[in-house]
Amino acid sequence: MKTKKVVARSGRFTQGPSDVVARYTESVSFDWRLWRQDIEGSRAHARMLARQGMLGRGELREILRGLDEIAAEIAAGKFRWDEVLEDVHMNIEAALTRRVPAGAKLHTGRSRNDQVAVDLRLWLRDEIGSLRGVVRGLQKSLVELGERHREVILPGYTHLQRAQPVYVAHHLLAYVEMLERDQSRLADAGRRVNVCPLGSGALAGTTLPLDRAFVARSLGFRDEGGRPAMTRNSMDAVSDRDFVIEFCSAAALLAVHLSRLAEDIVLWSSAEFGFLRLEDAYTTGSSLMPQKKNPDVAELARGKCGRVVGNLTALLCLLKGLPMTYNRDLQEDKERLFDTADTVRETVTVLAEMLRHAAFRGEACGLAAKDPQLLATDLADYLVLRGLPFRRAHHVVGELVARAEAAGVSLSQLSLEDYRSVHPLFARDVREVFDLKKAMGRRRLLGAPGTREMGRQLDFWKKNLRKVLV
Repeated sequence: MKTKKVVARSGRFTQGPSDVVARYTESVSFDWRLWRQDIEGSRAHARMLARQGMLGRGELREILRGLDEIAAEIAAGKFRWDEVLEDVHMNIEAALTRRVPAGAKLHTGRSRNDQVAVDLRLWLRDEIGSLRGVVRGLQKSLVELGERHREVILPGYTHLQRAQPVYVAHHLLAYVEMLERDQSRLADAGRRVNVCPLGSGALAGTTLPLDRAFVARSLGFRDEGGRPAMTRNSMDAVSDRDFVIEFCSAAALLAVHLSRLAEDIVLWSSAEFGFLRLEDAYTTGSSLMPQKKNPDVAELARGKCGRVVGNLTALLCLLKGLPMTYNRDLQEDKERLFDTADTVRETVTVLAEMLRHAAFRGEACGLAAKDPQLLATDLADYLVLRGLPFRRAHHVVGELVARAEAAGVSLSQLSLEDYRSVHPLFARDVREVFDLKKAMGRRRLLGAPGTREMGRQLDFWKKNLRKVLV
């Protein structure tokens, strides 16, 4: 068995892990992404140690200078990551100690257990802010697309069957509403991310006189009242990954919404619907069939969103059987977290860009929306307004639909005599029910797809999407 002497291991061991074990247990191949947060946390920890008399002023200056040099090298792509040192923390600490002897004091009072916990929280706090920004961009794209086509009406569907007419803008604003709930969930998750675990040590704190509040303030961990936000139980602090799962849960629901939007795009851009035109830049052709224009971006978005749901499931399974406190299993959280964050951010970004260049085919939408059967419920409402109970009115209109189908005509083409033979409440003004413009004007309730309400909702979102995210 070939083994290596490894700097990362303590004096307890006489030999390092085998090559196979080193490869199997390393995490620096993916957790290197935490380098900014690791250095940020180390700077705050070093300043705290100096304040508490455990580092000299000169030593602090040397450590901060060394960390700055390492950060510059990583940013420039010149830093050499060594998998033998296992993770991002040991790589940076080893590099610092080689340059600055005082770097050996930096780990005073902290463990990699609370170090990785703070790194993850810092990284995720930034990521949530970034993701909320691109989600806002997708909301704006949807509102702008609706604004450009505010006169366009198409069928709304239930069971993928034509149901009732709606404005395109109203349909798009349904996704804006979904995304706004996603915004709220992400913001709420962010509040629980923003708690500092440093000072928890491996699991039982430390006997050294650390100033946890100073570190929390330095790293921006503050509650809504501006007070330093710190974990209150050292064992929970190092083993807690609820904040990772909560983010991934919010991201999974966001992904579900993105997938539903992608499905509508796929359907609308098909020849069978023909409602939406996608720019060539967001489609692909066929290697065999020269006429094809495939909505690959939307299809990939739909597929990638399934991966996000899978990541959430993997994380839940990861945590469900772990005893207190830290266990190496938790190393597996990062790839799932990083993949979720990357996937949803990229998917939101590409959908927003695609929709900014998309256009609805008003003629095709209008032709489908003119189907008189879309106003069958309006016909029942006509009878209700004349005193007929809705269940009876529903039955009467159903009879008329069956009669029209049997005669091979549309519902609006039945004669007044046909209508009155089914129920005497029908009068000459029944024809006005099938005036689509008037039908859309009759939908006046808050949240309905009526002409005036649709305009109000577009104005509402245009105004609100200009506000700063909080």
